[in-house]
Amino acid sequence: MSVEKFIPIMNEQSPAVEDERLAAFSSPCEGNEPYALMVLGDSMQPEFVEGDVIVIYPKNVVKDGSYVVAYHNDEYIFRQYVVVEGRSYLKALNPAYPMEQVPGVEVVKGVIVQKKGKGGGRKNIKHYA
Repeated sequence: MSVEKFIPIMNEQSPAVEDERLAAFSSPCEGNEPYALMVLGDSMQPEFVEGDVIVIYPKNVVKDGSYVVAYHNDEYIFRQYVVVEGRSYLKALNPAYPMEQVPGVEVVKGVIVQKKGKGGGRKNIKHYA
């Protein structure tokens, strides 16, 4: 039997108190705890494929080249944060997707620190700085 669990992603524009589903998840640690998401789609291939599980730390240091979860154009997306000539961008690894300029690091809501690929064993785990 499969059990569906709601995993909240917090955002300054939509506070938890406005969404009844989030009320059960409020805690003093809210927004600081790591969480995991499953990769969907092909925008981050070849490094991340659909079905990989990524671990995100909301308060990690963001630097040029970090893989991040960002809030951009009213949605959360998984991209690489890059700085080119002093401008910030969110870049898909798959060249079929455009690189999008963003105001700065404030769009980043978390940094990917680990992925677990499909299949078992430790060889399918990769860490990111």
